[in-house]
Amino acid sequence: MKSFEYGDKEISVLDIAITVSSMIIGVGILMLPRELANTVHGSDGWISMLAAGLLAISVGWALAKIATHFSKQGYYAYASAAVTKPIAFIAVLGLSLYFLSFCAYEARAIANIAKQYLFETTPVEVIAFGFLMVNVYAVSGSRVGLIRLNILFIPIVLFVTIIVLLFSLSMVDAKELKPYITTDWKSLASAMKTTAFSLLGFEVVLFYITMMNKPKGAPKAVVIGISLPIILYTAIYLVCVGVFTQMALPEITYPAVELAKEMQVPGEFFERFESIFFTIWIMAVFTTTVMAYDCAIYGLKSLFAKPKHQTWVFMLSPIIYLLCMYPKNLSDFGRISTFISYTGFVISILTPISIHLVAKLRGVKSDAA
Repeated sequence: MKSFEYGDKEISVLDIAITVSSMIIGVGILMLPRELANTVHGSDGWISMLAAGLLAISVGWALAKIATHFSKQGYYAYASAAVTKPIAFIAVLGLSLYFLSFCAYEARAIANIAKQYLFETTPVEVIAFGFLMVNVYAVSGSRVGLIRLNILFIPIVLFVTIIVLLFSLSMVDAKELKPYITTDWKSLASAMKTTAFSLLGFEVVLFYITMMNKPKGAPKAVVIGISLPIILYTAIYLVCVGVFTQMALPEITYPAVELAKEMQVPGEFFERFESIFFTIWIMAVFTTTVMAYDCAIYGLKSLFAKPKHQTWVFMLSPIIYLLCMYPKNLSDFGRISTFISYTGFVISILTPISIHLVAKLRGVKSDAA
């Protein structure tokens, strides 16, 4: 008798593609149009966005290709054979701490935004605690179930976002998109760096590759998974410029949410659509946060096998909350965001690539062989 397809403990290429998209789509897009408007002229941010997207696709494809070499043995075992156990231990521990910080960042960001738009009189500490508790509950269950939860949430998030974009088109002033291609290359490069950091998240393939039933399809899945957020981010940015103007965008903290606030629904069926939009977007941030949490546990379990899954969940939750509450203001929060982005680039991209190069030179046994 054939087992139920979604009852299996393996995940497909589609699951990984949607997982990568869900991991990337988070709080970054809510602020990205403002950050791009601070750097480029007119609507030139799309150039930096597409360039950063192509770079992210290339790096993501390479990382997934590398991951296929340890699809059975796992990242830690592969790294141990390549660069010795102590160095591999540091590499995997660093990656786990990066995902832990990523989780704390997302939780604090959603708490800040929720306080501004939904819970004006509720302390940030309470909002963050409530959001984290939901993540604790989710990550305590099945890892496969958690990944497949993305398939349920991502269509809803995309549908609501497309609705916002379509109903905002009537407010777009095409003249505000001009002038075209007048930004100098240094500013474009700076904007490209900002955008590239908002596309981080495809590193989850380093851990989830071991769960795939067809690991060789991972590179294709990652490319698809990164492409979807690039298209979505570019569309949101261009509409924000057309509606708010490039001059006004730097003064708007969360342009994407304000776009939902300004959109016009025929018949005035909805008076505060931004509340609906933001509530739905919390689902996107939830999946990002809970997968970062899960990956942190995944990495630590490969280093310390004795503690059970639930033990790690409850041990890490207070650490995440303390990290979440560490920034005292938006300035501190911005600096921590930059630090996490640079750390993630080094630990989750440069380190695995370096380990793979050493493994090739030393002739380490590969699962892809």
